[in-house]
Amino acid sequence: MSTESDPKRWLESVSSRYDRDGRDPKGMAQAAWQGSRFGPLFLYGLHVSSVSHGRAHCSIRVPPHLTDMEGNWQPGPIATLIDLVAAAAIMSCEDTIKVTVDLDISFFSPAKIGEEVEIEAHVLQNKGRLTGVMVEIRKKGDRSLVAVGREWMTSSSARPFESKL
Repeated sequence: MSTESDPKRWLESVSSRYDRDGRDPKGMAQAAWQGSRFGPLFLYGLHVSSVSHGRAHCSIRVPPHLTDMEGNWQPGPIATLIDLVAAAAIMSCEDTIKVTVDLDISFFSPAKIGEEVEIEAHVLQNKGRLTGVMVEIRKKGDRSLVAVGREWMTSSSARPFESKL
């Protein structure tokens, strides 16, 4: 089975450049800031527990480079994580990669540097090419809600580029 047809392996491959404790043994964080491989930087230390039947469950320890001056996990990396985990949940039941057409995130409480959070995504409904997904991020310790993402994703069929010249 290829990585593209196995959503768990796909998500793991995106985050595999970092180890479980968020260390960067391959120097990818520095390379990312220099303009290459920026996407994996947001999945620093992601542990993928399961991805199947329209659900995905992961955890991550908030890395220092994705926090603000007060040590709070920044919204941009949270949004990226929500989007990728939602895509994996969809892949597990539809066997296709979809793109986001609508994303709404509510933030409830901050997660701090080094704090472990759990990410749970599940497909809510499928309306033809559109699929609705909900993603919850909770602190592992007290299970308090950090953020909830609701998004619609669609399949895209690439069309050849046509020059207007």
